[in-house]
Amino acid sequence: MQLDRPERGFSFQHDGPLDMRMDPSVGATAADIVNSLPERELADLIYRFGEERQSRRIARAIITRRASASFQTTADLARTVASATGGRSGSHGLHPATRTFQALRIAVNDELGGLADALPQATAALMPGGRLAVISFHSLEDRAVKQFIRGQTGTLVALTKKPLTANAGELSANPRSRSAKLRVAEKIASEKLGVAGRSY
Repeated sequence: MQLDRPERGFSFQHDGPLDMRMDPSVGATAADIVNSLPERELADLIYRFGEERQSRRIARAIITRRASASFQTTADLARTVASATGGRSGSHGLHPATRTFQALRIAVNDELGGLADALPQATAALMPGGRLAVISFHSLEDRAVKQFIRGQTGTLVALTKKPLTANAGELSANPRSRSAKLRVAEKIASEKLGVAGRSY
């Protein structure tokens, strides 16, 4: 629910401090990043974690804007990004700042690093026949999950060739589910236990 609380700074729907930390007691904030990173590093971050094609234009606008005043609020950053992109919405009618905000949130919380740590730990905790189910909410996460499962030959077998997505009813009840992708894999039984692994 922190995503809907303006004081946590995750969204530009309501103005709030540019924070984005899942744990607000530790680490650098999104404001720290946009107010300190060099232009090229900022552009690379927005492109890598946000998959934003206009990352260099956005980074340049941020650098120009912060020369006169530092960024403090979500609305301030959203306006700057929208101005840099000509106010055009992204794919699927997304707000032009959506991908930039995604990139900053991922960077602030090291989300991909946390995922990379969690997947092998979860797999190790499974008993033979146990299932690993992962819901991702953007393509970077989904790609990481897919590659992890593929790389676990002899340990995991994918039960979903393609990720499962929300149906019309789920989308109506929860619009945020439009981004959700579910992948499931099963831990192969160990031959040492005398149980043959399944084949799919």
